[in-house]
Amino acid sequence: MIAALLKWMVPWEFSWVFLASFLTACVLYWRGCHRLPVSFGRRLAFWTGMVVVYLSLQTYFDFYAEHEFFMHRIQQLLLHHLAPLVIVASYPRSVLRAGLPLNVRVRVLRPALRSWPWRLISAVLLNPAVATVLFVVFVLIWLITPMQTLAMLDWRVYRFMNWSMIVSGFIYWWLILDHRPRPPGRMLPGLRVLSPGITMAPQILAGAIITFSKTDLYPIFEICGRAFQFNVFTGQLIGGIIIWVPAATIETVGGLLAMRQWLRLSRTGRLRRQLLTRQSAAKAVSVGSG
Repeated sequence: MIAALLKWMVPWEFSWVFLASFLTACVLYWRGCHRLPVSFGRRLAFWTGMVVVYLSLQTYFDFYAEHEFFMHRIQQLLLHHLAPLVIVASYPRSVLRAGLPLNVRVRVLRPALRSWPWRLISAVLLNPAVATVLFVVFVLIWLITPMQTLAMLDWRVYRFMNWSMIVSGFIYWWLILDHRPRPPGRMLPGLRVLSPGITMAPQILAGAIITFSKTDLYPIFEICGRAFQFNVFTGQLIGGIIIWVPAATIETVGGLLAMRQWLRLSRTGRLRRQLLTRQSAAKAVSVGSG
């Protein structure tokens, strides 16, 4: 029993980059929780998401993801949808920032956030249109048969695929679950609610196509050697349903969380105050120009 558990916990493909990034985030959050009051629910959400990410990439689960299509789709669902949504829902930004030493925040983080390279990168990647497109594209592009084959044969492409899923997921859900009005938020509260419904549509279509396909779309898993004695079309059908149903369900939950924030902003009067401020500014400009 213990030997089987240890085998499961041993990484199939170890990554120093991932481990260093993972441990850094864990240490910063742990330090931040000792400096800021963080509710149990937020802590639970953060650590749950981090555990999901680790189990998906640095355990023997990764072996099954490389040798069975439907297991691969479970892995991508966890990395792209579930884990980023849960972690972002814990609103860890202030906690992670508090976990940094003061001199690092003042001398390194603050100048970096004010530098033109970061402003350029954030202006592009955190643009709502760009973030939304990338969120969908990085799901669909790896479902194209030649791209899936390339990712399974080249470990560098495989790791880029996983990182692209994680990063695009974090960026998108950070915009969707932003608790601030716009500005300073980058998306309108109403659009945050509607966006998951828009992004799930092409994924549902792709999932349906794969589910009802009568041909083996991903023979690379046969070449690599399948982990289970599943019928090819059964595994492909399960994978298509995973893209279709669970992904749409998670995005629906994300939309409901965004609606909760929208209602909170409306209830506290922040949207109304912002509208009055804009109207006052517009009147002042019109009077000044007149």
